[in-house]
Amino acid sequence: METLKKEKHEATSSETVKISGAEAVIKCLLAEGVDLAYGYPGGAIMPVYDEIYKYQDQFHHVLTRHEQGAIHAAQGFARVTGKVGMVFATSGPGATNLVTGIADAQIDSTPLVCITGQVGSHLLGSDAFQETDIIGISTPVTKWNYQITKASEIPEVIAKAFYIAKSGRPGPVLIDITKDAQFGELDFSYKKCEKVRSYKALPKLNIEKLQEAANLINNAKKPFIVWGQGVILGRAEQEFKKFIEKTNIPSACTGLGLSALETSHPLHVGMVGMHGNYAPNVLTNSCDVLIAIGMRFDDRVTGNLATYAKQAKVIHFEIDPAEVDKNVKTDVAVIADVKETLVEIMQYVNEADHKEWMQEFDKLYQIEKDAVINYQLNPTKEGLTMGEVLGSINKETNGDAVIVSDVGQHQMFAWRYANFNKTRSNVTSGGLGTMGFALPAAIGAKMGAPEREVVAIIGDGGYQMTCNELGTILQTKAAVKIVVLNNSYLGMVRQWQELFFDKRYASTEMVSPNFVKLAEAYDIKAVKVSKREDLAGAIKTMIASKDAFFLEVVIEQEDNVFPMIPTGASVSDIRLS
Repeated sequence: METLKKEKHEATSSETVKISGAEAVIKCLLAEGVDLAYGYPGGAIMPVYDEIYKYQDQFHHVLTRHEQGAIHAAQGFARVTGKVGMVFATSGPGATNLVTGIADAQIDSTPLVCITGQVGSHLLGSDAFQETDIIGISTPVTKWNYQITKASEIPEVIAKAFYIAKSGRPGPVLIDITKDAQFGELDFSYKKCEKVRSYKALPKLNIEKLQEAANLINNAKKPFIVWGQGVILGRAEQEFKKFIEKTNIPSACTGLGLSALETSHPLHVGMVGMHGNYAPNVLTNSCDVLIAIGMRFDDRVTGNLATYAKQAKVIHFEIDPAEVDKNVKTDVAVIADVKETLVEIMQYVNEADHKEWMQEFDKLYQIEKDAVINYQLNPTKEGLTMGEVLGSINKETNGDAVIVSDVGQHQMFAWRYANFNKTRSNVTSGGLGTMGFALPAAIGAKMGAPEREVVAIIGDGGYQMTCNELGTILQTKAAVKIVVLNNSYLGMVRQWQELFFDKRYASTEMVSPNFVKLAEAYDIKAVKVSKREDLAGAIKTMIASKDAFFLEVVIEQEDNVFPMIPTGASVSDIRLS
């Protein structure tokens, strides 16, 4: 015990100790409070893994079955905890296998530090075995990257990496360390980074702009808020709630903004976007002031920009200046940390009552409920719907679970029908739309929040991209609940083929293995349901399980997700069928 205390003291001390570069990596991570990482070893990163072995009572490493699984697991961990996710990989294919996850983290603003091994510095540029220019490859999809060729660089570069990854608008950072730098020695001391020259993490709040925004809000007759993940990333959920309750403004979220505000809140009018709710999409083109908070006006949210909210004054609360005026021209831009912004604006906005305006949302919601929602939750056809599966999960979890969704129709159904009572409960691949994300991300989410129920909602297509990570569940005993909604198609593509390509189902029909036997091969309890009378009982059994559990639900093959905004259409042209 005394030895552990001494080692931990050394990890966080500024005293100088002579150690190897590989050991310095682990000591730096411990000093940053990191004691969990995901990865896959190989020749070029082996010195670091040797140190992980030596520090295994302080530092836990999870061996995934593929590097893509490792980085998605780190994303899931980061999304539920708000901490920096940590990944290791070797050079060459190990490093390139991380790239999809890095790109995913970059567009969804997920803080990660990825450390890759590299061939010896004397071999750089020689096309040595498993040498790849990962710095050149990852530059477009990282917030920052750096190649270390000397052991002495390690402490400063890692400190900088963590500061950049988690500060301001978060994102992924990659550090590539040559093998000789890992073996080399240095006089080790560690100091956390608090600023980086030329990098401005937090823009200074302009009070005049804030007052301009408040004036527009106070004079608005039909104000409308669209919030995004920025509210969650900025840890501003309570400040946001106080703001909307004082101003009584109808508020809708983006897909990544889900769970910042509880689903049942009376001012929560749904989700915007291609498969969002009818009312907030239609009334985007009726509001007089549109207030965007921590969102980036993605094309899936705006539809045709030529017709998007042209009648409205637009206020944009955003931490990243690069996102302002990128897609939608703003009238007032408040560029600052969202938590600070929402605290400060409270003194300038008035209490308001927008009952008549809110009634317009209620009327359109009823239209959507009658046309779409009632059928999804209580279908009249024999086949099961994705909506009713989510409804049954809501009943068993009371909206308290972390829902990790993959990409496709099931993702849209999860966004639309899952209930969220707590923040950081919606984990998904938003901007990049990475199939195969959910299973490994759910493993990371469960490790980040072991006290919470974690339910992965996956399609039969995406599941088969990373189902090898069942091996990670077998080895770690992570109690993830896996729900595969199986319609024997790549469902989202099939829906588009049905609606826009005259039902030419080109390469979308899928023959799958026996998923139950596959799960059982990994010692995971498994059940398959195809009848409505068996659904509720199976979900109850799944949620009650203390261990990992797999549930396959056979879904109506042509169960489409509506409403829908066709590509190139206006948000107000959203279709209910």
